[in-house]
Amino acid sequence: MVDVFPRPPHVCPDAPDIVHFSGVDIDEARSVLNRFYYPVAVGMPDAAGDFELGVGVIQLGPLTVGHLSFNTPVTLLVAELDAYHVSMPTQGHLRARHAGREVVVGPSTGVVFGPGSPVYTSREGNCAELAVKVERKALEEELSGLLGHPIEGPLDLPPEVDLSTGPGQSWRRLISLLCDELEFETSLFYEPLMAEQLRSTVLSGLLLSLPHRYHDELTGPTVTGPPRAIRRVVDSIQHEPERAFTVTDLARVANMSVRSLQEGFRRHMGMAPMTYLQQVRLGRVHEALRRADPARVTVASVAHRWGFAHLGRFASAYRARFGESPSETLRSAR
Repeated sequence: MVDVFPRPPHVCPDAPDIVHFSGVDIDEARSVLNRFYYPVAVGMPDAAGDFELGVGVIQLGPLTVGHLSFNTPVTLLVAELDAYHVSMPTQGHLRARHAGREVVVGPSTGVVFGPGSPVYTSREGNCAELAVKVERKALEEELSGLLGHPIEGPLDLPPEVDLSTGPGQSWRRLISLLCDELEFETSLFYEPLMAEQLRSTVLSGLLLSLPHRYHDELTGPTVTGPPRAIRRVVDSIQHEPERAFTVTDLARVANMSVRSLQEGFRRHMGMAPMTYLQQVRLGRVHEALRRADPARVTVASVAHRWGFAHLGRFASAYRARFGESPSETLRSAR
């Protein structure tokens, strides 16, 4: 039986897809995994009993995050991977072969696959895992944006990631948070602005959590960008503050790494680039509310117009900036 929970009617059609499947048999499992991950051959021992797959998936553009559960031992074979993938068991163990390497991982470790080779995995019965797929182009463009220059891919990522401590543990908690939100129809993750920020955070976190040939450059000392580059970013924000900018987008505008952009903004603007973006948006909202007709305009419509998805946080930031609530500004509009 396949149960799909569609996007709620109040949610923007550009929002991410969040779906659930439960009680999926082996034929349906092939279809489900092909739709959200890859074309896959699914196998199981003859005496394993009735097969069932449980799936909860959120898709944020080129990023797919899911929680998969299998009630019987199962093998999966992907003929050739076309993306980067991390599987992190939450229950049981997973054995994997990929690119000439074989690893066995449990709840404290994850297995990492890169594009271009077949992947074979086998699982115990009653096992579950977090499965993260990132399209190759998206991860490599994210790294290029963070560094401020083109990179040569694919990335040679290690076969395992330690999830018990450090950056790997933090990244796993982020993925768990995404999966925990799957059951809530009113989740902020349905908001396109929030979804874009989350996607960039997950990709950047993965790049910071794993060793690769660009890791030292990514985490090493930064060089502050020149004022001209910072001015390009300031001009872009001033021109389109309502745009769903991420810090990576702004770094591309400046043609520098994210860390150099952040350092440059702290030095020349006295704040982080995303803080500056928020302040510009608040100023636009304030001006719009002062000129609005309270009988025809709502605070929510103006806030959404200028890129604020979370009204509670918006109202708090607005009061801190202007010393009054947005509704008070609207009521006193001229």
